[in-house]
Amino acid sequence: MKLDKQDIAILKALQQDASVSSTELAERVGLSQSPCWRRVNQLEEAGIIQGRVARLARKKLGLEVLVVVNVKLASHGWQSLPKFKQRVVSFPEVLQCFLVMGDIDFILLVATRTVEEYNSFVQGKLAQIQGVQSIDSRIVIEETKNTTELPLGLI
Repeated sequence: MKLDKQDIAILKALQQDASVSSTELAERVGLSQSPCWRRVNQLEEAGIIQGRVARLARKKLGLEVLVVVNVKLASHGWQSLPKFKQRVVSFPEVLQCFLVMGDIDFILLVATRTVEEYNSFVQGKLAQIQGVQSIDSRIVIEETKNTTELPLGLI
């Protein structure tokens, strides 16, 4: 799907506040309500808008510990990568999982209430996955930037 300025404006507005009414969205992007809503539906059907969610305040919910975890697997066979991915995405503590190139295989972003809970997660879940060779953890001490907004000005 080829995006025009109106589509980009809609996406920017929805990235900032997905709960905005269709009337307000149309006003923000300079369209009438029906054409604006049609465009939103087309963006959803094309898979560009994958869903609309609420951003929650992690710390206010008691999830004080955020950890960046580097995981290296012992082998990279056709079974080890899919098996690891299948297991790790089932863990609610894992917020994000990236398969990466380089000296490690996966980067995980993990949230728990305490360091003790993170330790239990590593020992009881992550380290139990067959094929995990090493786990290297970095506890986040400050979130300088945390956004889900894509840089739409670059497209």
